[in-house]
Amino acid sequence: MKTRDNIPELKKRIRDLEKENALLKKKKEPFYTEKKTVKTPKNIEPAFDKAALSVKKYFQSFKTNPSLSRIEISGQRYILMRAEALSSDFLKNIIKLYADRPTPEAIRIGSNLLFDMAHLIGIEDARNFHSKMKLKDPISKLSAGPIHFAYTGWAFVDILPESNPSPDEKFYIKYHHPYSFEADSWIRSGEKTDFAVCSMNAGYSSGWCEESFGIELTAVEISCRAKGDKNCTFIMAPPSRINDYLKKESQPDKRRTKYNVPLFFERKKNEEKIAAALKEKETLLREIHHRVKNNLQVITSLLKLHAEKANDKQFSEMVAESQNRIISMALIHEMLYANSNLSAINVSKYVRSLFGQLQTSYNKPGIRLQLQIPSSVSFEVDKMIPLGLILNEAMSNSFKYAFPEGQGEITVRSKDDSFSISDNGIGITGKPISKGNSSFGTELIYLLAEQIDASVHFHQDKGTQISIHFKEKN
Repeated sequence: MKTRDNIPELKKRIRDLEKENALLKKKKEPFYTEKKTVKTPKNIEPAFDKAALSVKKYFQSFKTNPSLSRIEISGQRYILMRAEALSSDFLKNIIKLYADRPTPEAIRIGSNLLFDMAHLIGIEDARNFHSKMKLKDPISKLSAGPIHFAYTGWAFVDILPESNPSPDEKFYIKYHHPYSFEADSWIRSGEKTDFAVCSMNAGYSSGWCEESFGIELTAVEISCRAKGDKNCTFIMAPPSRINDYLKKESQPDKRRTKYNVPLFFERKKNEEKIAAALKEKETLLREIHHRVKNNLQVITSLLKLHAEKANDKQFSEMVAESQNRIISMALIHEMLYANSNLSAINVSKYVRSLFGQLQTSYNKPGIRLQLQIPSSVSFEVDKMIPLGLILNEAMSNSFKYAFPEGQGEITVRSKDDSFSISDNGIGITGKPISKGNSSFGTELIYLLAEQIDASVHFHQDKGTQISIHFKEKN
C-alpha cells in the first residue's frame, strides 16, 4: 500500500529528471541560451523574434575538427580569433607603425582600416545569410543581423525606440552595443582610452544593414565604454545625413564633439575623385595644346600671306625660316595633344616628324635622316621647345647649304648628356664659328642652349656638326 502511494510522486520525479536531462543536453550545445539575443522597440519586436528562430536554427549545425583546422556552421567555414588582436593590440601596433605621425592621425588610419574590413565582412555575411535563409524583405534581412552579431561574439544589440529603419534617405538607427568585443578588449587590458574604439562593430553593423536595405550607410560610435562612458552607443544613417544627426547629440557640457565619420573605402573614393579631377585637367591641358598648335598654324598662314604680297625673294626666305621655327614649336604641342603623356616628348619621334616637315618645305627628297637616339629618350616641354628650335636651325642650315646636289645625310644622335646634329655635306669655309661672330640662326642656337643650361660647339671638318652638352644638375 505504501508503494502505491509513492507512484505519483515517483512519476513527477521522473518528469522533472527528464526535463532536467533535456535542459542539460541543450546546455551542451555551444550556442545555447534561454535569454534574448537582441533588444528592440516593441513595434519591430515580432520581426526580430522570428529572426531569432532562423538564426538559432542556422547555428545549431555546429561542427569542429581541429585535425583539419575546421570550424563549420551550417556548412560554412568559420575561424576563431582573439578579440584583442582585432582591437586593442591592433591599434597599439598601428600607433607604433605610424610613430612619425601625430597619434590621433595614426588612430584614425587604424580605425578606418578596421571599419573598412568589417563593413565588407558585414556586407558579405549578410548576403550569404539572406541567401541561405531565403530572406526577402529589408526588415527580415535586418532583423537577422543583430542576432547573428550576438551569436558570433561581436556584441549584443540594443536598438533604441527613436530608430527609423526605412529603406531610403530617412534611414536612422540609434543603438547600444553592450558587451562589444572591442570595448571589452581595452577594458580587460586595464587601459582607458580617450577615443571610441568600436570601429569593427560600427563597420560590420553598417555593412549588414547596407546590404539589407540596398542603400549606402555608415555608423559612428558616439560614446564608448572603453572611454569610461556608460554605453557603446552608435548612430547609423546614410553618409549624406549622418552629420545632421550627430549635431543633435549634445554633450553634458554643451560643447560640440568632433566625431570621426568613417566612409566605406574612403581612401579609394578619394583616389577616384583625384583621378577624375586629374583626367579633367588632362583634358583641359590637351585642349590648350591643341589650341596653341592651331594658333601657331594661323600665324604661319599669316606670314605666308605677307610673303606672297611683298613679292620680295629675300623677305620670303626670311618668312619661310620663321614659319619653320613656328612649325617646330607647333609640332611639340601637336604631339602633346596626341600623347597619353602630357609632360614629356619622345625625342626620336619628334626628330622624325620635324625632319619630314623640313624635307617637304625645302623640297629635297634626296636627303636622308640617320637617327641614333634611343627610343626611351624623352624631354620635358620646357627643355624640348628650345631643343626643337635648335634642331630646326641646324637641320634647316643643312638643307639650305650643305647639299648643292640635293643628295646627302643628316645624322642626329643622343648619348648620355650630349646631343649632336651633323651632316656629310660640303661643310662651312672661312673663320671658325663662335658666339658673336656668326649668323642670326647660329646666334639663336647659342641663346636657346643657354635657356636649357647647355653649351654649344661647332665642328667644321667633313661636313658640319653641332654638339650640345647638357650641364650636370647639382
